[in-house]
Amino acid sequence: LAGGIILGVALWLRHDSQTTNILYLQLGDKQAPNTFYVGIYILIAVGAVMMFVGFLGCYGAIQESQCLLGTFFTCLVILFACEVAAGIWGFVNKDQIAKDVKQFYDQAFQQALMAESETNNGKAVVKTFHETLDCCGPDNAIGAITPLWRDDLCPKKDSFLKNFMEFSNCHKKIDELFSGKLYLIGIAAIVVAVIMIFEMILSMVLCCGIRNSSVY
Repeated sequence: LAGGIILGVALWLRHDSQTTNILYLQLGDKQAPNTFYVGIYILIAVGAVMMFVGFLGCYGAIQESQCLLGTFFTCLVILFACEVAAGIWGFVNKDQIAKDVKQFYDQAFQQALMAESETNNGKAVVKTFHETLDCCGPDNAIGAITPLWRDDLCPKKDSFLKNFMEFSNCHKKIDELFSGKLYLIGIAAIVVAVIMIFEMILSMVLCCGIRNSSVY
């Protein structure tokens, strides 16, 4: 059940419309940074393996098989080690993910303003960011006045005043998007780790109990 929940959360994060709209973008030959998906794929793998391993442990307990329970314990140790490694990697890279996406946005924004060529898709990339995150412009002076002089790049509001007042800068929105998603991944990882610790303890207790049983 825990594996199924983790798998469900991971698949939801993987197919969330906000992140997929942004991370599937391409600026010329350059793909949007998708480091964020590494953590998601790890969660998907952990959830799927947990479901299989859970079945193995359940069957081993019903059959009172030391071999199956020992295999279950070994698989849990390996999964736990992988999750700890992934957690350390995520903690180290948590700020880098948003930073890379902001740099990609800034490059697209610069190209959209310069209108370098007809084939340049910077404008389309920037408009996707603006419409997906309901923001307009980077975190600087040019970004602050973008809704006024480049309303073709920003989502339309009802009035000129709303166009100027209601937009947040996109750097702030990118930070909020990824910090929120990474927070969910962190909660899911902690829940899985706690469940795994209990599973390892109980499987060893059961395995020792079967070994010491007079029946065997």
